[in-house]
Amino acid sequence: MQNKVDKITIPFIIGDGIGNDIWNGTRLVLEQAIRLAYSGTRKVEWMEILAGEKAFQETGNYLPAETIDTLKKYKVAMKGPLTTPVGGGYTSLNVTLRKELDLYSCVRPVKWFAGLPSPLTKPESVDVIIFRENTEDLYAGIEFPAGAEGNTILLHLLKTKFPAEYAQLRYQQDVGIDLKPISRNASRRIMQAAIQWAVENNRKKISIVHKGNIMKFTEGAFRNWAYEVAEQDFQDICFSKRIWKKIADENGREKADFEKASAIEHGKIYVDDLIADNAFARAIANPIDFDIVVTTNLNGDYLSDTFAALVGGIGISPGANINQEEGWGLFEANHGTAEDIAGLDKANPSSLILSGAMMFDFLGWHEVAALIRKGVEKTILSGNVTFDLHSQSLDRTLVSTSRFCTLVTENMD
Repeated sequence: MQNKVDKITIPFIIGDGIGNDIWNGTRLVLEQAIRLAYSGTRKVEWMEILAGEKAFQETGNYLPAETIDTLKKYKVAMKGPLTTPVGGGYTSLNVTLRKELDLYSCVRPVKWFAGLPSPLTKPESVDVIIFRENTEDLYAGIEFPAGAEGNTILLHLLKTKFPAEYAQLRYQQDVGIDLKPISRNASRRIMQAAIQWAVENNRKKISIVHKGNIMKFTEGAFRNWAYEVAEQDFQDICFSKRIWKKIADENGREKADFEKASAIEHGKIYVDDLIADNAFARAIANPIDFDIVVTTNLNGDYLSDTFAALVGGIGISPGANINQEEGWGLFEANHGTAEDIAGLDKANPSSLILSGAMMFDFLGWHEVAALIRKGVEKTILSGNVTFDLHSQSLDRTLVSTSRFCTLVTENMD
């Protein structure tokens, strides 16, 4: 009797520039991992959907409504890099996708693999997960170009209703304006997602990164609301820096240190916070200080790429945009379209491959995820790397995109 095959459909967006180069090899890697893990009892049916330049050429729309509908229907998908114009043009498709699907958690694991180039003396200390709030902050896209009607109206409103704030504008004409919304709900749910992830993956520290010393009512509020989640909703499993300070103020540092040590000994997650400036400095000088980072949209964009630079660059860094409540996940290449090398079989596919591993963990196909990571790690350790890593470490063997992917499949065994 033939065994029933468990088959799921996963949509994919090839992406612009090097998207086709990295997708073709990535798909071979993922399919080989599925075959090895399940011997034909589980399969994926890949469904191409359109976004970016290819979508515009075929439909006249950079992000067709059908693409959004398909993503909502199938919940989990993969995406290559998409072009985003600088200083004009259409709105970022990446941001639009996140907002349309309310993919509020940008989750980016950054971990050093043996064989990766690094400026650090102890790169093995880099093992951090960044939870970046994905829907608010300056990335909300509420911008008013200098000279535009909306800009003029907003400036007039500030001048007439908030004269003190208007007076703070050094230049009151020919000034672009971007609003920075930070809400309690969005701040709380990204912190909840991070804590739940910490519990499920046995992580023991969460650092809230913010610029609340300057932006008190946005980033400062983000810090306070995130702490609120740890101290009220998860008080049985979290011990915070604010609780430590309260005990220290009332009973002295020795008592506070004892309570902190006791909490950690009993398995509680320690929650602290850092000003963004300090976080960047410590990321480079002492990356071992970080386990999970929870932060706002702009900080998270910068900080995740900073950590990635310590372990070979964004070409090796996976990422996912997730809505835990809806079960939606968009797993993507974290880098850009690299138009200058498109079609040359040179790009590093590791970001998309490892994002695929994240996707299979999300789906519960953990055996597949483990094989994918094993294949990438063994390939890098063997000294076979694409040109971006080879340029940082010339003693490695330079291989093409397609060859790298073939080696990954061979190194899964």
